[in-house]
Amino acid sequence: MTKTRFRSGSWTKSKVKTPGNKIVTHYSRQKLSAMKCAKCKKPLHGVGRYLSKQWKKLSKTEKRPERPYGGQLCSACMRQVFREKVLD
Repeated sequence: MTKTRFRSGSWTKSKVKTPGNKIVTHYSRQKLSAMKCAKCKKPLHGVGRYLSKQWKKLSKTEKRPERPYGGQLCSACMRQVFREKVLD
């Protein structure tokens, strides 16, 4: 019988063959999804995949890139926003 904590869908299951020729199930946490750009929905570079309790322990500079709109827009969309602001 599996342990209670492994019964939820947040664990991935993989079958592994042991040296004794026995098949056992190994459980591992699913990867968190990457943060996405607010405009184009592409994954952001420089932003980690952490649980909320891990985010609290990080410093401000580790949570997002040091540029305007860092952690919200990708660099391409950021440049586009700046071009629009300059033309207006």
